[in-house]
Amino acid sequence: MRYRPSKRLKKTAIGTGVTLLLAGMNLPAALGFAQDRLHEYRISRPEYMAQYGSWDVMDVPDEFRTNAIHAALLRTGKVLLIAGSGNKQEEFDAGTFESILWDPADNSYKKVETPDDLFCAGHAALPDGRLLVAGGTARYEVLGDAVTHAGGAMLLKNEDPDREHTFPKGTRLRSPDGLEYLTETDVTVPAAAKKAGEDGEVTVTAAEARVFVSAAEEGEEYVTDAPAQYAVAGLKGADARNVYGMAEELTLDDQDFQGIKAAYEFDPEAERYVPVAPMEEARWYPTLTALPDGRVLTVSGLDDVGEVVPGLNEIYDPETKTWSEAPDRYFPTYPALFLTQGGELFYTGANAGYGPADEGREPGLWDLETNTFTEVGGLRDADQLETAASLLLPPAQDQRFMVLGGGGVGESEKSTARTAVIDLTEEDPAFRDGPDLPQGTRYLSSVILPDDTVFTSGGSEDYRGQGDSDILKAQFYDPEKNTFRAAAAPTVGRNYHSEALLLPDGRVATFGSDPLFGDRANTRMGTFEDRVEIYTPPYLQGDRAENRPVLGAGPDTVAPGGTATFATEDAARVAEARLIRPSAVTHTTDVEQRSIRLGVEAGEGEVTFTVPDDPSLVPPGWYMLFVTDAEGTPSVATWVQVG
Repeated sequence: MRYRPSKRLKKTAIGTGVTLLLAGMNLPAALGFAQDRLHEYRISRPEYMAQYGSWDVMDVPDEFRTNAIHAALLRTGKVLLIAGSGNKQEEFDAGTFESILWDPADNSYKKVETPDDLFCAGHAALPDGRLLVAGGTARYEVLGDAVTHAGGAMLLKNEDPDREHTFPKGTRLRSPDGLEYLTETDVTVPAAAKKAGEDGEVTVTAAEARVFVSAAEEGEEYVTDAPAQYAVAGLKGADARNVYGMAEELTLDDQDFQGIKAAYEFDPEAERYVPVAPMEEARWYPTLTALPDGRVLTVSGLDDVGEVVPGLNEIYDPETKTWSEAPDRYFPTYPALFLTQGGELFYTGANAGYGPADEGREPGLWDLETNTFTEVGGLRDADQLETAASLLLPPAQDQRFMVLGGGGVGESEKSTARTAVIDLTEEDPAFRDGPDLPQGTRYLSSVILPDDTVFTSGGSEDYRGQGDSDILKAQFYDPEKNTFRAAAAPTVGRNYHSEALLLPDGRVATFGSDPLFGDRANTRMGTFEDRVEIYTPPYLQGDRAENRPVLGAGPDTVAPGGTATFATEDAARVAEARLIRPSAVTHTTDVEQRSIRLGVEAGEGEVTFTVPDDPSLVPPGWYMLFVTDAEGTPSVATWVQVG
């Protein structure tokens, strides 16, 4: 059939021609406009889209535009976008916290009541399809000259074994010389521990709780570097003797963000947050990683006084809705920590921020049972893993992990184009260089597709997009060939606080971006990007989009090692099948996504899939089941619960 240009393409071509005729009137402007129109014409041609794919900016109603700090795909096919206070001090102060549910099937939106500031929390899918969300923000940072009230960590102690004490935010503590400091959050001090010895003598050990305090007034006189005991205002008699504060120092140093202990399960059916037991440690920027038995490991984060949690890790049990101690190990915030086949955890070294440059940044394998950590080497630009992307390459059975890009620690100007791949099935695994990215890139988004390629897009060359350094490029990585190939370029820049994830229909959705500045000269403050842009890969262009394999009726649950049979008229076309775990991504960290190869047996009008029996390879939960034909054209996903 002969190709006929659409009316849109004809208009574009005519407009380009008219522009060129007028070029003599204003040559630079006219040429620039003509080049833009020519580019629009070129990327809208079917031949171009069939090779490179295409992008579309979605129409998001104003009332549902949000600062998407987190994005998680739920088993209903909807995407939960969590802003919390959205990196806006004024929203935090007002107690205005936001979450939006987006349904990509019909581009509809819904606001969800958000009970806490879940800004910079962690998240992981639970076996029943709920999303565990833990941590968030207790206090915004105050830096440099903005620190006008001395502050710091204070231990509240209670020597009374018969009574705990709860103090609201704003409780006053008085120093020996009469200066007063206020608690920044509510705090409960448990009753003291009482123990009788063999000789009948009773010993009492004071209980303690930590809280951040700030001086009641501005001024240098509130600064102290001498340890002291502080009286709790309002307490009298025995209470005043038993309950008191202790602080080592109170200063005008920078005051970092502080975390909360709260945890919630988001119910995708009721579409609401359900509170569960809080964590023992407060956490801001934690990583949550699903374990083979359905429990979830939680590590790192900034605590309730703004310090990196010193290796105190916890495990959440979805059966009891409670937390327990996990082996101690220190990581910087948002460490990329993946479950490997066999049950060990692999730390790629990628992370998203806080922590010293010389502690907890070496990649390696962590054995939870023995609490041993085996470092791996071979990584070029190992000092540039902050804000790097990393993932378990498809299929998961190959146990190969990839690190892409990254930058120096903190507000560094460094960024690297380096990628590296490690094969954990080797006897002595080490990273080997992969193909370079087009340029040094921080905040790169990387999404596993049903055809076993990895789609990467966005990022910026400098810290938080400084110097107008957003990268409007995208590419595919082929794990078999270890090469990149170009994809259509996005139109919306994505840097800090941006996300991308695979949708059940095979497209990729991108959200967020929080540039520090809004111009190349870094003179104007940046604004949060609240547009949603969707990428449609080549496998969904033209005739391929109309000819996708289709799965019919089949089970919605399957046991590890079990089989699942689906009716289909396309049994002979099904070449491959994959279970893809839905993403839960923030700060370039997505330890949830993985793609598992299934056994495929075609029959008459049906196809049977075999699921691996190893829960460390296929953690219990809901997965998207995709089938692809010989060209890699995927079906629409069917949701299946494993285990």
